[in-house]
Amino acid sequence: MTSASNGQAAIIRTERGLTISGTRITLYDVMDYVTAQYPAKFIRGLFNLTDEQMNAALVYIEANRAEVEAEYQIVLKEAEELRQYYAQRNRDLIARLATKPRKPDMEAAWEKLQAQKAKH
Repeated sequence: MTSASNGQAAIIRTERGLTISGTRITLYDVMDYVTAQYPAKFIRGLFNLTDEQMNAALVYIEANRAEVEAEYQIVLKEAEELRQYYAQRNRDLIARLATKPRKPDMEAAWEKLQAQKAKH
């Protein structure tokens, strides 16, 4: 792990995990795009990172690939477990909401939404 004592971009461990110093962006956020092979310039722009911050993240990932990958897999597993939990928890609510009649003043908005969905 590198230090941020000299004011330069670094990777630090916080309660959220490995994080780019001066941001709330974790390396796991970056890993989603690195593993999908997005270009560094795109990732940098997406998270509004400086070149120095982006380079620090990529260098750290490459230098500690096994550790970062292991933690990333744990994060993905926990995220999937949370997704399943909330999908199950909200299943009844979503079913109840689907059966409720739409408000008359929202009909135009609903039709517009359906038209947009049909386009895509």
